[in-house]
Amino acid sequence: MSRLEVAGLRVSLPRTGEVLHGVDLSLAAGEVLAVVGGSGAGKSVLARTLLGLAQDDPLARVSADALSLDGVDMRRAGRRGWRARRGVDVALVLQDALQSLDPLRTLEAEVGETLAVRRVPRPERRRRVISALEQAGLTDAEARLRQRSGELSGGMRQRALIASAIVAGAPVLVADEPTTALDATTAVRVLDLLGRLRDDGAAILLVTHDLGAVARIADRVAVLDAGRVVETATTAALLAAPHHPTTAALLAARPSGPRPGPPAEQGRTLLEARALVRRYSSGAGTATAVDGVDLDVRAGKTVGIVGESGSGKSTLARLLLGAERPDAGSVRHGSPVPRVRLVPQDPLGSFDPRHDVARILRLSHRDGAPGPEALLARVGLSLDVLARRPASLSGGQRQRVAIARALAGRPDVLVCDEPVSALDVTTQAGVLDLLRGLQRDEGLGVVFISHDLAVVRTMADRVAVMQAGRIVEEGPTEAVYAAPSHPFTRELIAAMSATRRS
Repeated sequence: MSRLEVAGLRVSLPRTGEVLHGVDLSLAAGEVLAVVGGSGAGKSVLARTLLGLAQDDPLARVSADALSLDGVDMRRAGRRGWRARRGVDVALVLQDALQSLDPLRTLEAEVGETLAVRRVPRPERRRRVISALEQAGLTDAEARLRQRSGELSGGMRQRALIASAIVAGAPVLVADEPTTALDATTAVRVLDLLGRLRDDGAAILLVTHDLGAVARIADRVAVLDAGRVVETATTAALLAAPHHPTTAALLAARPSGPRPGPPAEQGRTLLEARALVRRYSSGAGTATAVDGVDLDVRAGKTVGIVGESGSGKSTLARLLLGAERPDAGSVRHGSPVPRVRLVPQDPLGSFDPRHDVARILRLSHRDGAPGPEALLARVGLSLDVLARRPASLSGGQRQRVAIARALAGRPDVLVCDEPVSALDVTTQAGVLDLLRGLQRDEGLGVVFISHDLAVVRTMADRVAVMQAGRIVEEGPTEAVYAAPSHPFTRELIAAMSATRRS
């Protein structure tokens, strides 16, 4: 039974022009259709349009030869018509659970919002919220009703979002990058949950740049390029024999295998961390985020840090950067003046939106560093970017500006905290090549923090595995991946293989 039919869909946005050019899609009950493509392909606009959100903009123009939801023509539904169907007949699972959940509201209020708007009586609402939380795989669902998002791990928050989407029994789910911010083991659990929902009859549109997720649960794949569907096929057929150059480029860009090129010579120690401890206190007591960590960073070498959400990776990054003081232990530098700079996961959130790129680079400039023009050339950007503000740049361009900003501080160590997790695979590959080239040419030491073990494998000379604030295994990357000694490392690597299996 067809749940969603789209033919000739065109969407024009103010200041952008036509973004989708005649898109055709169909989605059946009990099916996962994955929509993949590079940055700017139109994936998120498509997702918003299928939820009636793009139509909320009075300046947007949406037209289609067919746009039906569960057999109902939605082309002229208007705001009120879409609002009546959203959450009940079609629901959204967002990427960023931390930003999507209100930190001041309980899970009962968050998950039950759709039911509250439709005036479902409170006892029935509570029963259905508990059922949705259990269906989404959250244990002790009734006890979690009073919890807030800040009390949950990343995987738990993502499950709460899924519960919000299914609580009203919506037969169509639009999942927009639901595993991007998750570590490998948590991502596998969330994908398996989506697979179970599919098996129970849900129709799922999976918008993603994670081809591992596609291989794991998608029945069919539609490849979007510059607002057009350029290839549609079963998942097995598309992964085995792509026909369109865009599809072939996406598959070729997937990170795989060991770090390319010969190993660099062992350089001098640039940063040395010993017995680092960081504790946080709250009303619930004291939690130890980093617990006795030792780490060495050498010139020309990359240390990869991997682990689940909440394992202490980002706290360790802040300690290495000097953004936080350790409660015990020390960080020593190989030069009199510490020169450690950050390449963040979300450059847009770290830039002042009022500043153009030229000012962003000037504010970070240290004596002896190249000027803004030379920095842009170093990271492969044209000079016209200098006059632009961050919001007008693509994700890949923003990440390159973030790297240029770090270089403006004349670093000897770069701390890269999830620097490519939000990028599609082709953009990701370009940024990773850039980082490898800069390290090779300038002898930088790199700390590369990521939940994506495949990416870490292509970048790191050595890898450290964190669990509950401790490094439980550390060694040469290929040796650890080939023969992990700790049970947790084996679990992570098995999860990586599971999400990449086609």
